[in-house]
Amino acid sequence: MLAVQSLDQFVFGRAPNPVELRGGLVLGGGTVVPELNFTLGTVVIDDDTWPRVLSEYDGMIAAALKRAVELETPSLVVEFETLPPMTIRPRWGLEIVRLLSDRMRACEDRHGIRTALRFTPNDTREFNRPPILRRGEYWDGMLEAFEEAAAHGADMIAIESTGGKEVCDDALVNADLDRVVYALGVLGARDMEFLWNHIVASCEKGGIVPAGDTACGFANTAMVLADKMMIPRVFAAVVRVASVPRSLVAYTCGAKGPSKDCAYEGPYMKALAGVPISMEGRSAACAHLSPVGNVSQCVCDCWSNESVQNVQLLSGRAPVVSLEQLIYDCRLMNTAAASSDADARRLRDWLSESDVVYDPQALVLAPDVVLRIAGRIAAEETPYLQTRAAVQAAVDEIAEARRAGRLRLSDREQKWVGILQNQAKALPDPEEDFHARVHPTIPPGSYLPAEYGL
Repeated sequence: MLAVQSLDQFVFGRAPNPVELRGGLVLGGGTVVPELNFTLGTVVIDDDTWPRVLSEYDGMIAAALKRAVELETPSLVVEFETLPPMTIRPRWGLEIVRLLSDRMRACEDRHGIRTALRFTPNDTREFNRPPILRRGEYWDGMLEAFEEAAAHGADMIAIESTGGKEVCDDALVNADLDRVVYALGVLGARDMEFLWNHIVASCEKGGIVPAGDTACGFANTAMVLADKMMIPRVFAAVVRVASVPRSLVAYTCGAKGPSKDCAYEGPYMKALAGVPISMEGRSAACAHLSPVGNVSQCVCDCWSNESVQNVQLLSGRAPVVSLEQLIYDCRLMNTAAASSDADARRLRDWLSESDVVYDPQALVLAPDVVLRIAGRIAAEETPYLQTRAAVQAAVDEIAEARRAGRLRLSDREQKWVGILQNQAKALPDPEEDFHARVHPTIPPGSYLPAEYGL
């Protein structure tokens, strides 16, 4: 059963299961909250440069909080996403968590802004090739980050996990649907269960919120490849929806939301699990381009900029500029919602209609399409069968939108709709049959089956 039962309930700022954080900040309780993510400019991170790294993060958070006060925003989420050296040496990442948290709590005490800090260690396990996912120094560093996050001031933990990516990367370049489904619905889902059981346990011990994951390394990679015309856009759209069951595993393991901003599959998480979601779109152009700049905002609960480097622009530092843009976007959504439910839905529908005709990747994020596809996913019980249903439903929606004139497709893209329909129908029912079909086609040594419990 879906957590969101009707299109009228599916709107920005409201989630069936809101999350309350320290200090009373509620996400998904009726208000959209800006979520700022920033990172360093070009710098080598080592013992010699570490004091300068700390100073730069201190300057970024101080400037951002100052602008938040000036613009009278009532609440703010900040995401700190580690760079690899900060997870390999978790003490470094945790030191920045403490620095940011102290600044944010001081701002709360002085100015009354409700704040929350999302801590996102990066997934370093892929530094071994093929990846070693359940043991070793990289996994140990991630565990330490999870375990110590609460003590250093984090309010929630998220991650951009990569289990299965070593198979998916080659599959994306070759538009190989079987291997994409295998990477996401078989390998990725298994790794998500292993990983998120650990994250949830760490958060419960520390009394903080296990937030969510993202299929960025899979579906966003497909989006970038499609933008470069290396793979069809309809294929990238299908990959987006195929990533949903994999990301959903975090919530079946106990994650509460908000989902991570670069998880464009977020609307499906809200529809299926009822959790609040963080989204990005035109606001993330500082980090990457996309064909989903408006539609991605339709049902967001946090509105994010993805990540921006600390570079100087004409008006100020880029993180401050991004924050101002986020705050104004949130003001508009919250004003529409305060006016009436009908006005909130009207703004949501305009955001959707302004994008969906141009690209199938936008179509599969339209609220009505999300609810229909999510219903077909919810009817299945295992991640593989859910992934199969997601793929079949996505292709059906794209084909129907094309027939109804709601989606423009080139002749080349239209040919791929037929190809993908045939491939989707050919996906077998038992997962064992699918494994027996796909596993022998993957070059030996590409991945370690034992790391996925296979």
